[in-house]
Amino acid sequence: MNYHSKYPALADLKNAARSRIPHFVWEYLDSGTGLENTRKRNRQKLDEVLFSPSILHGDLSQDLSVKFLKSNFSLPFGVAPVGMSGLIWPGAEKVLSQMCKRAGIPYTLSTVATQTPEDISPYVGENGWFQLYPPRDPETLDDMLKRIQEAGFSTLILTVDVPVASRRERQTRGGLMHPPKITGKLAIQAIRKPAWLNGIRKSGIPRMKFLEAYSDVKKSLSSTEHIGYIIRTSPDINYLRRLRGKWKGNLVVKGVMRAKDTNLLEQVGVDAIWVSNHAGRQFDGTISSIEALPLIRKSTKLPIIFDSGVESGLDILRALSLGADFVMMGSSWHYALGALGSDGPNHLIEILKKDLVANMGQIGSSSFKDLPEKLLVL
Repeated sequence: MNYHSKYPALADLKNAARSRIPHFVWEYLDSGTGLENTRKRNRQKLDEVLFSPSILHGDLSQDLSVKFLKSNFSLPFGVAPVGMSGLIWPGAEKVLSQMCKRAGIPYTLSTVATQTPEDISPYVGENGWFQLYPPRDPETLDDMLKRIQEAGFSTLILTVDVPVASRRERQTRGGLMHPPKITGKLAIQAIRKPAWLNGIRKSGIPRMKFLEAYSDVKKSLSSTEHIGYIIRTSPDINYLRRLRGKWKGNLVVKGVMRAKDTNLLEQVGVDAIWVSNHAGRQFDGTISSIEALPLIRKSTKLPIIFDSGVESGLDILRALSLGADFVMMGSSWHYALGALGSDGPNHLIEILKKDLVANMGQIGSSSFKDLPEKLLVL
């Protein structure tokens, strides 16, 4: 089905998703922390990155493919990790991993997903990345890494910007617990969203299946103090060194916002840096990721992944022009799922591709390598 006439932009998918997802789930997906000023800065500062339009450049053919971490991807973006993805839309992890395999882009499974690496392995093929919230216990870490590797995930993403649980006040007010506990209030919200509810009935109550093997916690926990926070630690540089020694595939550190940290990461031997402020979900008193990006780019030759606030092909071009080698999006794919079910992510890919081509045509760019020279410096 051609959805472009009704849903030509991500904003249309987001509006539709809000009408089809229960309020308590929406607050989990869409919320930041504090007054959500970091989320607002992410959007504001992306909008301030401008290009100079080009004329008389003739017909151009855009190449949207990239080589990143020794892999060839058909597009310069992929799916970032989102916790409890299968709560936001039933079956989300499998739908998204299948989509990524077909599209030739990476899919990142979260430690706190509702599916295990073994569950997703048959769907994602060679495009699987795994995001690790670091466990405190060394034996638990060893077992996790063994399972991740045997499931065929090639790239490990260590998230370092969650030293403590964030507050996420909107999410807390929404009433979500882990595992989800459907109170009368939440049940009424669920009943009003039949497509979501029917999916949950088929797939079962979402759980953090991967972590359940490592914790015997039986009680319900708030959504900001789930099992992951109980078994994990806030890693230091020695933890990262040990992890580098254990993991033989690509190792990426996610949550880098300071240029002065890159030298140490280079010394440890990480394969890439992921510039991210967690989309404003962890800390409400920092700069936007796009402000941090050029400073970090100047400080290192390591490949750079970028996220936080990306909503369009134009945003992807903005990040690539300022030094990113690859761009990841998280909540956007879930807005697409909420709006159109399994058709949503495929439609979002088409939106992003059309936007990339249209905007590259406007600035006279046929390759992502052209982008820095197209920036407008005021």
